[in-house]
Amino acid sequence: MNNEQQKQFIEKYSKLMLERGVIDNELYRKYEVKRGLRDISGKGVLVGLTEISEIISYVIQDGDLVPCEGKLYYRGINIENLVKGFLDESRFGFEEACFLLLFGHLPKKSEFNDFSALLKEYSELPENFVRDTIMSAPSRDMMNSLSKSVLTLYAYDDNADDISIENVLQQSIRLIAQFPLLAVYGYQSFVHYHDNKSLVIHPPQKNLSIAENILYMLRPDSSYTELEARILDLALVLHAEHGGGNNSTFTNHVVTSSHTDTYSAVVASLGSLKGPRHGGANVKVVQMFRDMMEKVSDWKDDNEINTYLGKLLGKEAFDKSGLIYGMGHAVYSLSDPRALIFRQFVEQLAKEKGREDEYILYSKVESLAPIMIGEKRQIYKGVSANVDFYSGFVYSMLDLPEELFTPIFAVARIAGWSAHRLEELVNNGKIIRPAYKSVTKQQSYVPVKERG
Repeated sequence: MNNEQQKQFIEKYSKLMLERGVIDNELYRKYEVKRGLRDISGKGVLVGLTEISEIISYVIQDGDLVPCEGKLYYRGINIENLVKGFLDESRFGFEEACFLLLFGHLPKKSEFNDFSALLKEYSELPENFVRDTIMSAPSRDMMNSLSKSVLTLYAYDDNADDISIENVLQQSIRLIAQFPLLAVYGYQSFVHYHDNKSLVIHPPQKNLSIAENILYMLRPDSSYTELEARILDLALVLHAEHGGGNNSTFTNHVVTSSHTDTYSAVVASLGSLKGPRHGGANVKVVQMFRDMMEKVSDWKDDNEINTYLGKLLGKEAFDKSGLIYGMGHAVYSLSDPRALIFRQFVEQLAKEKGREDEYILYSKVESLAPIMIGEKRQIYKGVSANVDFYSGFVYSMLDLPEELFTPIFAVARIAGWSAHRLEELVNNGKIIRPAYKSVTKQQSYVPVKERG
């Protein structure tokens, strides 16, 4: 086959798949199949138990589920109280959140010091790893770069397939410590290789927090403000965990249940997080607002903003997907507590960066979009801004390149993935294997010579 014949073959059979591969929606109702493991209200089908985190978006009143303001708990501690604790004491909180998620309790001072020391010791990559792996044919996609690096780390681990709790815990803590380096160095290698920019590798500093080190390693002059580091640390805490039912964490449970190695389980989660419906959503928010700021002449005019939002929903603007990115969540209805916490600091950062007008536009969209969605769409629960609505804006104000938005999410979420992997192994459950009902009509076999 020449190139044109190959192209024609793919086009022909792609059309065939689109024509014959669609399953009638009525069959999902007939067999009571919960598509996406969710019922019609969006509530997830219960498939497991966990002690790591809890999401509350409904309360029971008179026997009915009633939407409420969203709450998120890490190991039984309200995320709002956890954040307030380290902000009131003017200290960084991500490392403490990692300890809490892994071990189930807030660390004593001695425990925290030991854990922090271990993270710092583990925040080194194998000798020549940057040159031989990260800089070798760097990927244009940083999530793929992360996946390649994690899979390669398997080859450097003498006990890579040992799934004892002691070994997996050690692997997990090491990955938590190494993820910032893998993300930042992956991006720097990419721009050096593809854009011919100077490559300056800054090793992490032992006296800095993970959030500080990300900014220190990423920026050519290693400089950052206290506010920048504090808000990035907050972002890491808010993204560290979100229940066992989110797509990437559930993926980790599924893959872990087969008793595969840690590196394979983490890469499976990375592949899930990469998708624009999950970790890639914050990039879409920033790109959508960039288009909005070009098309809307007066950022303070509600009518003009509403017109643009209507075009988004009508598949006439931006990527014509019909979505207002950053609005709505699979679980939350009235509010996403992470977005509410984030919003308290966004205005402060916007003032420091001279981007107050953009913040006002974000605020207006946050209030106008739910009304517009309610008018245009049939929805079964409330719609509110989710954490992605503000996180992309925050990352852009921190001068983080868009290529790193989702990898920074992964730098945070590796803590939650690790906690859930360990929980799955500790409880030694069955391999996760949900059922799919076949709706294929049976056919008779026809010999080759009779097929024409």
